[in-house]
Amino acid sequence: MSIGELACSYATLILADQGIPVTAEKITTILKAANVECESYWPSLFEKLAEKKNIEDLIEEPKEESDEEDFGMGLFD
Repeated sequence: MSIGELACSYATLILADQGIPVTAEKITTILKAANVECESYWPSLFEKLAEKKNIEDLIEEPKEESDEEDFGMGLFD
């Protein structure tokens, strides 16, 4: 994976996390702000990916354990 491809991946995740539509222009803006250069086709490829797939569906967050699940019983109770 090239640096440009990886940077576009992160830019796509940033945009999706903020609820901002993923566009090649916005990906390029993030890359410029981070001073990262990449091949000109990567941002448009990631934009097309985001049009076809919901980026948030591709990210699985681990389920957090709840204190309520142990029913008040500890290991040494």
